[in-house]
Amino acid sequence: QVQLVESGGGLVQAGDSLRLSCAASGRTFGRYAMGWFRQAPGKERELVAGISWSGSSTYYAESVTGRFTISRDNAKNTVYLQMNGLKPEDTAVYYCASGSGIAALGGGSWGQGTQVTVSS
Repeated sequence: QVQLVESGGGLVQAGDSLRLSCAASGRTFGRYAMGWFRQAPGKERELVAGISWSGSSTYYAESVTGRFTISRDNAKNTVYLQMNGLKPEDTAVYYCASGSGIAALGGGSWGQGTQVTVSS
């Protein structure tokens, strides 16, 4: 298991960009797929983006395809979520999570979450 700490959230206006970072502790970061989930008030937590351990495979929810980009730097034990063209409906708490594969994201460690608020 790894310990995960997110950063980079904040309050922005519609159309703005943000980059979230998730720093992981431990030597096994490179063995895990990583992903970003989000949960808006009154809604279920949803997987937004995922990336395989090597970075060769990615997944995006339809709602963010073309606007969000997930990447990772295994040398820095960090995964990123670049969010462009933010919309008010992107407002949520964003969580970083690990898993044995993209399909298993969330089955490992979770971060504490970072708030993203997009005003119209």
